[in-house]
Amino acid sequence: MERSSPLLLNLSDTRCAEWLAHDHTLLWLGVQGLEAPPGGFVTSEVFFCEVSSNCLRSQQWQHRLPQSWELPGGGSEGSWRSSGPPSPQRAGVLAAAPQQVQAGWPRPVTFMPGNTGPVLVGHSKPGARSASKTCTHSPRAKYPAIKALMRPDPHLKWTVLGMVLVQLLACWLVRGLAWRWLLFWAYAFGGCVNHSLTLAIHDISHNAAFGTARASHNRWFAIFANLPMGVPYAASFKKYHVDHHRYLGGDGLDVDVPTRLEGWLFCTPARKLLWLALQPFFYSLRPLCVNPKAVTRMEVLNALVQLAADATIFALGGVKPMVYLLASSLLGLGLHPISGHFVAEHYMFLKGHETYSYYGPLNWITFNVGYHMEHHDFPSIPGCNLPLVRKIAPEYYDHLPQHHSWVKVLWDFVFEDSLGPYARVKRVCKLAEDRL
Repeated sequence: MERSSPLLLNLSDTRCAEWLAHDHTLLWLGVQGLEAPPGGFVTSEVFFCEVSSNCLRSQQWQHRLPQSWELPGGGSEGSWRSSGPPSPQRAGVLAAAPQQVQAGWPRPVTFMPGNTGPVLVGHSKPGARSASKTCTHSPRAKYPAIKALMRPDPHLKWTVLGMVLVQLLACWLVRGLAWRWLLFWAYAFGGCVNHSLTLAIHDISHNAAFGTARASHNRWFAIFANLPMGVPYAASFKKYHVDHHRYLGGDGLDVDVPTRLEGWLFCTPARKLLWLALQPFFYSLRPLCVNPKAVTRMEVLNALVQLAADATIFALGGVKPMVYLLASSLLGLGLHPISGHFVAEHYMFLKGHETYSYYGPLNWITFNVGYHMEHHDFPSIPGCNLPLVRKIAPEYYDHLPQHHSWVKVLWDFVFEDSLGPYARVKRVCKLAEDRL
């Protein structure tokens, strides 16, 4: 691709990001923090990406960036706004080949707003949605009220505190139970609580408890929410979940996508049922095989805190409280009605649609994780506010395919031949530069 004069996106515009696309080719850009006086010039290294045929190619060069440039050929101006602090200023640069400009390119398309850093998503069809992203305006651009929803959930920390205390109380109560009743309550009650806590950790990983300004508070609070699960989970989830949003379905990047071995092996109803029951193990081990990463300091601290808590519970209550907590996690994340959301979110029940929402009553105990299309459109909006997104902008969501029952999702997944671990969109993406 030829190198050409770029467009510097308007730094002062507070509208949603609007990128430029043409059919299955999306020209993307890196985002970098820049400091410059008003109307001044800065020199910066700019990261350029072309998304074509589901593949990202990149190169780097030096540019001298004024406050505003116009795209040759009368291209329209886009805009980008960081959800981070206003200083240092943040800028992006978009480049277009001359032949594309002459062919009537560009035309506007919306990109997922609400991210706090550079996000590169490579796909021929938008991963999270194929409806609103082909519209001229995004929900946030059309409805400024959506921006007001991007704030911490004031009730999340108290809800999580109550759930952790309830599980600790249950540890005390199960000491005298027969094993069969202990396992029953671990599935029927503890499984719901622990699964809900994993979804609270999901919200906390998006800084929903204390906001982006106090990111470390969120990291430590996620470790606290992790305590009733019995095994360290929160820090590792944060590390990998960011890739799920950056590279939805990315081969070797998004560890939410099953491996080829899983797709090949678990292809019959009985095997798929077993696969669902073993979900906690696959979700734990898959990252080590698909996209292994160095152990972080927070993961070590998460493990140490969890081991200390487990040792204390065992010392005070014996083996049954620990079995109850571990069984609650394994059973609640396995073949359990709430676990239907694992399959409902991104498995292709309808051709051409890879992300689905669910608006049923189980959202009440799962921090509205069912509003998954809304979540991928606005990751910085906490679960408590996602129903308001749909209420404010119903034309972007009501017409999209949606699930009505997570139990039916599990049933169809097991017994429909067209569904299984292979029923996922997988695309080839290139890693974004972490320093951008």
